[in-house]
Amino acid sequence: MKVSLFITCLGDIFYVNAGKAAVELLERLGCEVDFPASQTCCGQPAYNSGYHTQTKRSAKNMIEAFENADYVVGLSGSCAYMVHEYPHLFENEPEWKQKAEILKKKTFEFTQFITDVLKISDVEATFKAKATYHTSCHMTRLLGVKDSPYTLLKNVKGLELFDLPHKEDCCGFGGTFSVKMNRISEQMVDEKVMHIESTDADVLIGADAGCLMNIGGRIERQDKPIQVFHIAEILNSRGEV
Repeated sequence: MKVSLFITCLGDIFYVNAGKAAVELLERLGCEVDFPASQTCCGQPAYNSGYHTQTKRSAKNMIEAFENADYVVGLSGSCAYMVHEYPHLFENEPEWKQKAEILKKKTFEFTQFITDVLKISDVEATFKAKATYHTSCHMTRLLGVKDSPYTLLKNVKGLELFDLPHKEDCCGFGGTFSVKMNRISEQMVDEKVMHIESTDADVLIGADAGCLMNIGGRIERQDKPIQVFHIAEILNSRGEV
C-alpha cells in the first residue's frame, strides 16, 4: 500500500521526530511511504481568519502535490480536516472542486488510517509510563476521529492510560486565536495543564502538533515534570523514545 506523508507545517519544523516515527511505523506495517516535497501549509490559518482567496493558493498547491498519491496520511487531525474543507472552498470552481473531492476521499489522520484503512488495532508498541491523552477539537468534533487513538494506545504494552478530566475542552491554541486572544488562550491552557496534573500522569500524548506545541510550551514555562509526545512517537516505541 502506497502512502504519502502529509507532515504539516508544525510537524516539519517542530516535530521532526514524530514524522520519522510515523514513517518507520507505517513502513513496519507494510506501507510504502513517500514524501511529496512540494507540499506546504494546508492554508488553515488563513482560512480560519477569513482569507479564502489566499487559502485557495495553498489548497491548489496541496491538491497538486498529492495528486498522484494513493493515500495521504496527516500527522495533525486539524490539518487533515482542513483538506476535507477544500471542496467547500472551491464550491464555485467545478474543476478544482472535483480534484478537492478526490484528495478528501484519500486523506486520513494518522491513527485513523491505521485503524480504519489498515484495520490494525495493535501495532506492538511498548512504552512504560503513566500517560493521559489530549483530544484536539478539530480532530474529534469536525474530522470525527474519536476512538482510533484510544484503540491504539490501549494496546501499548507498559502504558498506563488515565482519562483526562474535561478532555473535550479546547487547550486555547485554536491557530490564530492564541495570537488574537492571547490572554484568554493563556487561561485556557493553564486550565488544561491543571487537569493534566490531576491525573498524576508523567506523559501527555496528543495527535495534533498545534495543541502539543501550545500545551507543551506552557508546561515547560511552568517547569512541570511532564513529558509531551506526539502519538506517532509512542506507537513507534519499542520501550524507548
